[in-house]
Amino acid sequence: MTNAVWVIDDDPAIRYVLEEYFKRAQRPVQVFADGASLHQALKQATPGLVMADIRLAGESGLDLMQVLRQSLPELPVIIMTAYSDLDSAVRAFKGGAFEFLAKPFDLDEVGRLVERALDPASPAEAAAEDEAGMVGQSPAFQELIRMIGRVAGIDIPVLITGETGTGKELVARALHSHSGRADGPFVAINTAAIPEDLLESELFGHEKGAFTGAEDRRQGRFEQARGGTLFLDEIGDMPLGLQSRLLRVLAEGEYYRLGGRELVKVDARIVTATHHDLADSVQQGHFRADLYHRLRVIALEVPPLRERREDIPVLARHFLREAGQAFRLPPKLAGKAVLDHLAKLHWPGNIRELKHLCQSLAALAPAPVIALDDLPPEYAEAGTAALSTDWTDGLARAVRQRLAGDKNEGHEHFKQAFEHALATTALEACEGNQSEAARRLGISRNTLARMLKNPD
Repeated sequence: MTNAVWVIDDDPAIRYVLEEYFKRAQRPVQVFADGASLHQALKQATPGLVMADIRLAGESGLDLMQVLRQSLPELPVIIMTAYSDLDSAVRAFKGGAFEFLAKPFDLDEVGRLVERALDPASPAEAAAEDEAGMVGQSPAFQELIRMIGRVAGIDIPVLITGETGTGKELVARALHSHSGRADGPFVAINTAAIPEDLLESELFGHEKGAFTGAEDRRQGRFEQARGGTLFLDEIGDMPLGLQSRLLRVLAEGEYYRLGGRELVKVDARIVTATHHDLADSVQQGHFRADLYHRLRVIALEVPPLRERREDIPVLARHFLREAGQAFRLPPKLAGKAVLDHLAKLHWPGNIRELKHLCQSLAALAPAPVIALDDLPPEYAEAGTAALSTDWTDGLARAVRQRLAGDKNEGHEHFKQAFEHALATTALEACEGNQSEAARRLGISRNTLARMLKNPD
């Protein structure tokens, strides 16, 4: 095979941009508007890589990939799309795509991806369709979709992290739905919602007479999930004693029911989730390090809603439509002013909070088109001025005030004061959790500790 890149897209602008990019990179390139012209070219030459749009007139990018896989099974194919959704990602990866690339894309990212695909030492990546409620177009959401697509078909433990309300269970269900265990049960249990003295029985079951009130044998969640997926939500709140037993069960692959003598084999994929920083919990002695590493074979982080603001209008429309159908109400639409306003809010409750607001609006808004006046006071009053991302005006005023005084305060003083304010505010927002504050700021804990020191 050559190192030439062939691009097939019915959008002339995409063809032009990619052709010019690869020419400047001195990479052989050919562009095609449809599958027929590409098939004709294959009679004369063979590419090293194909980049195909998922939506083409006639033969789709996925159909084209299947044809190429039959004649050129080693040929890497990158599927491009302007409509990023889990269904497309899964079908692409299951069909053998090297990567799933959402538009608009960064050309530097394309370059790195092509280099990796054409490197013979780089193994082709494969694995994992649309899960209800998982919608969006933001880069953060697209990256999550790609990760689900890669790991859904790999039958090893996955740890899902993210703030409360971000949709961690949806991710777990998506992993199950597109795994080799999809025909089996999906069993979920919130380990934080069950008292410690009952949780062990819930997980592992019990025999008749194992304890007062145990009148019959009862299967635990591990048995109920046989052949499928067991989702342990809020695993970070599991008591240490039960953590030890869970570790033994995962290590040995078998266990006894409470009061039982018959070994029960584990046959379930384990997916866990938490809103805690488990690495920090390990350091503080609240979570076992060995269990943490066993559960975190693959880690997926679900972004908070404020980091995917582009998705808020899409999600709002989705939840309004969903609520109208569920409540058997006439459909409601949100006006542009409402959607623009919602996209600027902070959403501490994340997607769950947005969904509940949309349910309320679907039930209570008087007109078919929701207006700003229909928003509850706590949302309407959180106006754009208070939530503006243009904070530099206030910073400039503060600097002018300081410089107007008698002190000669230079760059270093302002830098230290700004970093201190940034660190203390982040720490307050994370309820004193230094690991979480550092992660949210994109810095190390040592850097955060330095920033927390009061400026001279």
